[in-house]
Amino acid sequence: MQTQFSEFANSLEHADEAERILRTCVHCGFCNATCPTYLELGNELDGPRGRIYLIKQFLELDEVGPGTQEHLDRCLSCRNCETTCPSGVEYHKLLDIGRAALETRVERSPADKALRSTLRRVLPNPGLFNFLLGTGRFLKPVLPTRLASKLPRHIAPAGERPELRHARRVLMLEGCVQPGLSPNTNAAASRVLDKLGISVQPIAEAGCCGAVDYHLDAQETGLNRARRNIDAWWPHLSGGAEAIVQTASGCGAFVKEYGYMLRNDPAYAEKARVVSEKALDLFEVLDKEDLESIRVKDSGKTAFHCPCTLQHAQRLGGLAQQVLLRLGFNLTAVPDAHLCCGSAGTYSVTQPELSMRLRNKKLDALESGKPDRIITANIGCQTHLDAAGRTPVRHWIELVDEALAT
Repeated sequence: MQTQFSEFANSLEHADEAERILRTCVHCGFCNATCPTYLELGNELDGPRGRIYLIKQFLELDEVGPGTQEHLDRCLSCRNCETTCPSGVEYHKLLDIGRAALETRVERSPADKALRSTLRRVLPNPGLFNFLLGTGRFLKPVLPTRLASKLPRHIAPAGERPELRHARRVLMLEGCVQPGLSPNTNAAASRVLDKLGISVQPIAEAGCCGAVDYHLDAQETGLNRARRNIDAWWPHLSGGAEAIVQTASGCGAFVKEYGYMLRNDPAYAEKARVVSEKALDLFEVLDKEDLESIRVKDSGKTAFHCPCTLQHAQRLGGLAQQVLLRLGFNLTAVPDAHLCCGSAGTYSVTQPELSMRLRNKKLDALESGKPDRIITANIGCQTHLDAAGRTPVRHWIELVDEALAT
């Protein structure tokens, strides 16, 4: 794809990167075949190829309107198109560049700006989020249906975490919303890893991975959160910690991008590269261990929803299924398992109607094998799917932890 950027586009910090990515696209359209929004809406501009053209047109002509923003906002950033693309187009990087540039040219409505600002203020702040979550659960009977549906059906208590007692140590990103929505997930992971001879060292100074801000029009704020986490983890990585473990694949996908996003920062480029290399999804950790001592017994029929951030961003879908089978899970077949559930970070809030349509289709697919339960590996997918009130949805590590107690 040939490009001829405008003066405005050439002045952008990442102009060369945008041009490089655009030139790899051969506009074959294979990406549309696996794009959830294109399949749902049937509009070329709501598929990856159409969005690439919109970004190209904007960067070449410096002409843009609310329609362009609307089509880019509808993108789930699921990266399914990247898995499909035969040319290796790094679509999500181009989308980030295009969205950031677009914010300087198109004014959002006051309501849209207020919503995004509220999400950025609440979600990365565990104290505020947990307070509002508790208040919401108390008032759930009188809340509007759309708001009440965002609240979890059940929150399992965390239980105790093992003491640091093993020579092998890993760090764990606690996350910002997961401790409130599913406090048992990280505790369960700590107990399972302890059984395998690995101690989890929590780092209180580390907070939100930065994805919420970065994908809601505040990229520099998101990068500052990344820098803060790097500062918090660095002394412990230098002191022998093996890895930084994530139990939420959304956070893991973003942390693994620290090295790329901070590549031009002279103070953080090398540290960010190392942090990204040390960032491991929990599946990657267990894959290297003998799992016989933590196998699940009589798990019943289980459907596994593989989050987009696990299968498309981190490319760990096959490995995850192998680990689950080694652990003894009886997995059912899931049609169109590559498609997004509609959670996509804050997408279920910013694009509620489309998100619900995708969720219903995903649940139909997950339930087609008549499972007893659904498991997943990302807190956003977990709460989004479970809020439908259909088959219970849990994080897979909790079932492994329960097997240890029996």
